[in-house]
Amino acid sequence: MLSTGFILDTCDFHQPGRVLVLLRVRGGALYIHNRQHRGARMNKTTHLDYEVTAIILLLTDKELYEKEEFPEAQQEILKRVARNLPVYTRTGSGAIRYCDRCQLIKPDRCHHCSTCDRCVLKMDHHCPWVNNCVGFSNYKFFVLFLAYSMLYCVYIAATVLQYFIKFWTNHLPDTHAKFHVLFLFFVAGMFFISILSLFSYHLWLVGKNRTTIEAFRAPVFRNGPDKNGFTLGFLKNVTQVFGDQKKCWCLPLYSSLGDGYTFPTRLVNADSEQGNVEHQVIKCTVDGQTNPRPLSESQNHLLGNNMHSEEQKDSSPANIEVCQPVSITMENES
Repeated sequence: MLSTGFILDTCDFHQPGRVLVLLRVRGGALYIHNRQHRGARMNKTTHLDYEVTAIILLLTDKELYEKEEFPEAQQEILKRVARNLPVYTRTGSGAIRYCDRCQLIKPDRCHHCSTCDRCVLKMDHHCPWVNNCVGFSNYKFFVLFLAYSMLYCVYIAATVLQYFIKFWTNHLPDTHAKFHVLFLFFVAGMFFISILSLFSYHLWLVGKNRTTIEAFRAPVFRNGPDKNGFTLGFLKNVTQVFGDQKKCWCLPLYSSLGDGYTFPTRLVNADSEQGNVEHQVIKCTVDGQTNPRPLSESQNHLLGNNMHSEEQKDSSPANIEVCQPVSITMENES
């Protein structure tokens, strides 16, 4: 009972939606591992004890970060925590991207919205027209919203066009309908032009696999900023947003690929301080040449180079360096 209460109290203090799922997975892994080696001697109480231990370690890192006064020391703590996370983008100064408001390490392409006061996965922008942030979960719906709105403007202009022609040729009766015809036609035309420009711009962003934020400020990787860091080719870029089922592209159905935390990219290089990530591109060094193994189209995980700088120093040209993939469990935002 004490262990269970401690878990609930700790989760309330540390935002349970982001922590509890991760900790239960970690505890479960320890429980399964020890049960296989020790038989059936372990019970649910032991399982909860492992969860409590994981929470204490997590809170210890958080408390150390908050108590540390020097930014360099805080960055070392963040690097240690993010070592086994699929996080490869950095700030402009090369530091780990950490949100002080939400108290979490930002996943790649995630940004904090000052209006919504929360971090948004793959944030594109905050739209005042829909009174919401446009990001990973609703970006396809936003693009379709622009397309539907543009078609609606065309429909209004087409239905009013005949009356506008009569007004222009003085064949329209002198009634209050004149104002309505002018208003509808010009408003539909102006909205169509503005929405068309915005829709075309976002189609260009989809083709480049960029967000509005990344179009104005290139994402920074370990080797510097690169605006094409997440570009995979036109067709793959489109499927990242609209999905691989073309029949669902024009329908308001969720079909975007990925989980919002990890994104396929062709430019992430090995980080000697970063752990291995599942489904990374494996680079093999043979006779001094580096040959990348391409990512399968069915995979939707972060690509990277699994060779560490320490291993490169000790390896000979004839050796083939291959790192085994490690599964990563990301924290859920709630």
